[in-house]
Amino acid sequence: MASKSESKEPVNEQVVANMYGAMRSELNQIYSKITELEMEVSEHSLVINAIQTLDPSRRCYRMIGGVLVERTIKEVLPAVQRNKEGLEEVIARLNEALEKKKREVADFEAKYKIRIKKSDSEVNDESSKKEGSAQGVLVGPASSSG
Repeated sequence: MASKSESKEPVNEQVVANMYGAMRSELNQIYSKITELEMEVSEHSLVINAIQTLDPSRRCYRMIGGVLVERTIKEVLPAVQRNKEGLEEVIARLNEALEKKKREVADFEAKYKIRIKKSDSEVNDESSKKEGSAQGVLVGPASSSG
């Protein structure tokens, strides 16, 4: 009888590990989407700040569905502001989903006593990678020959 009541429970460690990996993957996807949308909000803010002070009857161009259209600032500015507000609402909803998913992952970790441990050698490897990643390529100014 106990097996019937636990039919929704994972069968073995591998299944638990796969479920945990999937949950972590979802968490990372939400983080990525939030970051991407925050970049778009930043771009919208730059555009709004750039065109806000200009003459409303001035011509400007806007990309709509892959097509560049000519409009006036008076027409474009409200649309860009609405898009920015919409993106901010989506980010707020994604942040709520992120918090919910974090709680799910934490509950899952507590339920199955999942601990992520790093061995001493991995910790040492990471610190040496950080030091090595500071090395870069120096590029001089582009020479104009012409």
